[in-house]
Amino acid sequence: MTERLYLSGEDLSLFAEVLTSFNEILDLDEMLATIFRKMKPVFNIEGASIALHDKVNREFYFYRAIEDMDGAGKQDNSPLRFPDHRGIAGWVKEHDSAVIINDVQADERVYNIQGIDSDFLTRSMICVPLRTRKGFSGVFYALNKQSGSFIERDMKLLEIMSGTIAVSLENGRLYGELKDHLHTLEQERHLLLSQAREKAGFSEIIGSSPPIRRMFALMDKVIAIPTTVLIRGETGTGKELIARVIHYNGPLSDKAFIAENCAALPENLLESELFGYVKGAFTGAVSDKKGLFEIADGGTIFLDEIGEMSLPMQVKLLRVLQEGQFRPVGGQQTKQVNVRLIASTNRNLTEEISRGNFREDLYYRINVFEIISPPLRERRDDIVHLASHFLEKFAQKYQKPVPGISPHTMDLLTRYNWPGNVRELENEMERAITMAAGRTFISPDLLSDKISPRGATGSSGAAEHFSGTLKEEVRHLEQKMIFEALENTRGNRSLAAKILGLSRQGLLNKIAAYDVNLK
Repeated sequence: MTERLYLSGEDLSLFAEVLTSFNEILDLDEMLATIFRKMKPVFNIEGASIALHDKVNREFYFYRAIEDMDGAGKQDNSPLRFPDHRGIAGWVKEHDSAVIINDVQADERVYNIQGIDSDFLTRSMICVPLRTRKGFSGVFYALNKQSGSFIERDMKLLEIMSGTIAVSLENGRLYGELKDHLHTLEQERHLLLSQAREKAGFSEIIGSSPPIRRMFALMDKVIAIPTTVLIRGETGTGKELIARVIHYNGPLSDKAFIAENCAALPENLLESELFGYVKGAFTGAVSDKKGLFEIADGGTIFLDEIGEMSLPMQVKLLRVLQEGQFRPVGGQQTKQVNVRLIASTNRNLTEEISRGNFREDLYYRINVFEIISPPLRERRDDIVHLASHFLEKFAQKYQKPVPGISPHTMDLLTRYNWPGNVRELENEMERAITMAAGRTFISPDLLSDKISPRGATGSSGAAEHFSGTLKEEVRHLEQKMIFEALENTRGNRSLAAKILGLSRQGLLNKIAAYDVNLK
């Protein structure tokens, strides 16, 4: 017949206080110290320990080897481990039952673990299993009754408390893992922010042509002031890169930079993406979700292709810009944010206003400071530098040698109008280095047909299209012939000069004048 357990009012009060204190603490070290400290008046013991179970390695390990109840815990940085079938802990696990041992020295089940503090002599103990919803998690030891022996009542009380102890330990462990994860995320955030800053310097915008220098001058003026900026330019001119440079070189550089393409999402999805939604706002909204404006609070939000935004969305955006307030989809309460807006468009917004497609009040709100991103055809002096930059980038990415660019190829690249701008040039260089298959130079035959039409190159025998002056065309032709002669003779300048009908010094003079190099 099972003995019934009776508790006095004082016992119940102390019991409740102990259990409550466990659940109020999340930090695992603090929780363990509290558990050990609270146990002393309840069980009149000298010490306690916990052996947690490592299911994967089939081991127990002491998180706290001994705790002397006066706050002087003796914790080993390398937890003491032993096989999970050994010792009292192994017996408790196997039988899933608590046990009282009032004479430790005489019990054959006791396992001598190397590394346990020899200053603490264990005379008696109660061991109880710890269980959570996931199953067996370890063993709790109450050590050395200070007066008399452990009795059945002590074991029953400890068994009642073991459930709370196990759950508290599990919560503490999960909280610790969450803290570690958050710490890792914070480190990754700092690393990514550092990398973003490195990649958002003015040096990332390749070019020194007059249009680019004018753009740099405007960017310099607005970087230090977190005002609203409108970047106008054709598709592929690097508007987002300009926005990143402005953000990461200004006073908000340590805050968030959030980018969204307004043309990429339909109106209802764009609204929930920008402003978030509350639980139950629509089918599938199983929890609240922050919008990009809330995430970017204190930092910068970049709205690409803002001219594609619908009129109803423009009204909602105008309210955020005017009042710093928005309402999540399905929500009743407004939220306050302080966000810098950088917008971009490839449309002529004044024409869109006249057509009724864009709100005039929103236009004046976003067009505080305008920056024009010039198309590539207006900055032809930068094309060769950009092409070389992209070749180096993709050569490194695909682990290939960096090829040079032949004079004829340079000529074709600078003549082409690049309707897709820098993005199209980048794609063309990636294609060229793929086609090159390790060749030393990018020759015209490696370019796509739109840039170097088959039958329009010198190798085809057909006439080329000339658009320069006679002097320019003679220069291009000489560059081409010198380069091809050097390439065919593998850099032998004496032989190349003979093929071209020049003296060796005459060839050297032209190589220097035309800056022809075989890499």
